[in-house]
Amino acid sequence: MKNKKGIVWGIVIALVVVLALAWPKFSDKFQAEPKSNWPEKDITMVVPFNPGGGTDLTTRALADEMSKSLGKNISVVNTPGASGSVGTLSVQNAKHDGYTMLGNGFMAFVSYPVMGYTEQTHRDWNIWIATLSPNVIAVKEDSKYTDVNSLIKDLKDHPGAVSVGTAGIGTGGHIASEVLKSALGFDYKHVPYQGGNPAILAALSGEVDFVPQLSMEMVDMLRGKKLKGLAALTEKPLEIDGADPIPSIADTHPELKSIVPLGETFGIAVPKDTPKDVVKKIDEAFNKAIKSETMKKFAKEKGVEVLGYSGDEAQKFVEKLATTVDWALYDGGVAKISPEKFDIAKPKK
Repeated sequence: MKNKKGIVWGIVIALVVVLALAWPKFSDKFQAEPKSNWPEKDITMVVPFNPGGGTDLTTRALADEMSKSLGKNISVVNTPGASGSVGTLSVQNAKHDGYTMLGNGFMAFVSYPVMGYTEQTHRDWNIWIATLSPNVIAVKEDSKYTDVNSLIKDLKDHPGAVSVGTAGIGTGGHIASEVLKSALGFDYKHVPYQGGNPAILAALSGEVDFVPQLSMEMVDMLRGKKLKGLAALTEKPLEIDGADPIPSIADTHPELKSIVPLGETFGIAVPKDTPKDVVKKIDEAFNKAIKSETMKKFAKEKGVEVLGYSGDEAQKFVEKLATTVDWALYDGGVAKISPEKFDIAKPKK
């Protein structure tokens, strides 16, 4: 009898010990995340580029609309440096409470790990994508290149002789050039400038043969017929109000269908461990803002497409973007760190 009681007590003690050890691992499941009254004060939105660019303009338009829903002011602070990684790191290093957000362009954003700027990847963030400004291959109106096929033929026939002007190493135009170089098998002479506008002016003056910058950076030149769009890195022809339609590069080069659309997608992000109730409120404010007349008007004026991606849809889009961009930069020798280190898959052929 004593032996049976001893066995029973032994089992009871063992169960108590197991439960005590296991409790921290699953106790969170039974505890509701404490709700906050966020936002209780104004919010800072860090834009890691200079004022006046595509990231800055889009973020400010979005922030103004989101502030109406949240009932607090969203103050945009420009913190440029190292292709936007300086400002991005400042948000990552701030308290993850939703009071410091990031407004960024995600083409550069996904390149930070392979360029050695950050250890974090896009998977460490909650992301909302507002708009897409595709890359446009453009030349001056009287250029000898009448279509994208004649330009690509010259690039292949004369490796390193045809010059391209971009906003600088690691920017949207440069990344697009490297993606096309990798996919189509040509080489080019890269002429980096201090921003998209100087690169576009260089194409207008004939200082460079073509420019592959963003649609919103050259929209006025396209409308004024000072620049001619040979191809847009889009799935279908690019329609810009007041300008001639620009052919899709996928129509002339079907092998590029897997990489388009390619361009700078602008939006906002907060670190992944931001409280869930805060993320939900940001999501609600973003969705209201993206459907506003203000954002529709902004998109029409700037020649961009409203996407409005959030959650899994945004993550899926950015994952594909990382695959395309990071491997092109690595294969082209621009990035020194392999995307494999971050489990970023190679693009499917």
